[in-house]
Amino acid sequence: MTWNWQHPDWPNFSYDSNALEALERDFLHRAGEFVGAFRHVDGEDQQALRIELISEEAVKTSQIEGEILNRDSVQSSLRHAFGLGPEKANIPAAERGIAKMMRELYQDFASKLTDAKLCSWHRMLMAANPSITAIGCYRSHHDPMQIVSGPIGRRMVHFEAPPSETVTYEMHRFISWFNETAPEGARPLPALTRAGIAHLYFVCIHPFEDGNGRIGRAVAEKSLAQNLGHPSLIALAYTIERHRKDYYDALERNNRDMDITDWLCSFAGTILAAQDNTLKRVDFYVAKAKFYARMEGQLNERQARVIARMFREGTDGFKGGLSAENYIAIAKTSRATATRDLHDLVEKGALTREGERRHTRYYLPIGK
Repeated sequence: MTWNWQHPDWPNFSYDSNALEALERDFLHRAGEFVGAFRHVDGEDQQALRIELISEEAVKTSQIEGEILNRDSVQSSLRHAFGLGPEKANIPAAERGIAKMMRELYQDFASKLTDAKLCSWHRMLMAANPSITAIGCYRSHHDPMQIVSGPIGRRMVHFEAPPSETVTYEMHRFISWFNETAPEGARPLPALTRAGIAHLYFVCIHPFEDGNGRIGRAVAEKSLAQNLGHPSLIALAYTIERHRKDYYDALERNNRDMDITDWLCSFAGTILAAQDNTLKRVDFYVAKAKFYARMEGQLNERQARVIARMFREGTDGFKGGLSAENYIAIAKTSRATATRDLHDLVEKGALTREGERRHTRYYLPIGK
């Protein structure tokens, strides 16, 4: 037997539930921490933070698949989708599509999973992809659906999905399993266990010509939200993108056998790391709001532009710190003016300074 779906026990995955008990407890504990931290954000800022978190996930889940989206366009479309203002002109179809899918995933998390919902997500994702012949429906081509790498003549097949003629049947079983294992279903499963199985199960069927990874991650996030009873706002794609090779390696290690304990523990660890990343980003957002409140009216136009650019780097910060050369390039100013501006920012406590002479670097006073 080559692939898990060819096993006589498919799709009855087996796993050691004891190996997941502590991870399940950690997940629920950290989910409570997030709710508490989010409540410390003011009402209007909550909506802005929500858009930031969702747009980051939208950008990262696409980036995992090699599609680079414009963050500002995604945020504009999300704000419009959430009824927070008009959409910018000329938003590309890819950015508008992922924004619509993420808004629906957030607002409609509690509803049952259906073929229609999955196909609707696919239409949103593939709106800008003219090379896909089957948009908004399951694949029907006769060629094997394979995940391959390497040059022509030396291709390595990492996985081959079930043939297209069985996809409708396989998806009927998957959707029934997903809804039955929900908290209110006939066979409820713990949060991490259900999300991990759902993601692996879905991507092993690989029901669409393209977009299976993005939709599979959306299915996992829907599963987590249903188990929590509210949108998770978890940085799942953000975390996976930072460890993309580990993610794909874990999937590949678990696409042949029916025992998926290794996968569930790996994916659970990713979700816990995603929760930590989300909490850090909430703390960062709160610190950012306090920074701007403290510095209101004290920054000139050049300083404001550079500070905004530094904040855009998020929790990772400006790589290697901000140099005088960086300041000159971003502010489009002279070295003498940059020196005065930087000295002023340090004096005001807007930046901290480390190093000397050409090794001098500047950092935001966040988390320091």
